[in-house]
Amino acid sequence: MSRNRSTTATFSSRSERMYRRNQNTVAFAPSISLGPISHTVLIALMIAVLGMIYLTQVTKTSTYGYQLDSIETERASLIAERQDLENENARLQALERVKSSNVASTMVEPAKVEYANN
Repeated sequence: MSRNRSTTATFSSRSERMYRRNQNTVAFAPSISLGPISHTVLIALMIAVLGMIYLTQVTKTSTYGYQLDSIETERASLIAERQDLENENARLQALERVKSSNVASTMVEPAKVEYANN
């Protein structure tokens, strides 16, 4: 029986050392492992980096908001200036039309002009 056990032990150790097809022949065993404090520090660093990325995205958005606000303010002032110029243009064209109209050409100047005093 002792011989049978030794052959079984020999066979089992051989089967552990036997390599099958498409199997790695070298097993990687890391020599350095990280402890729980190192894992905590790495997770904290990853969260900090993700927070920084988030903050840069938020500040980009707010910067675009400020630029948009200043452009809208400039647009509103330009629209107001355009309307003022359109009113001035209409007023000046109205005077020219009145002077060159048929009704204005048939009018006569008054002989005497008087103004009311307050």
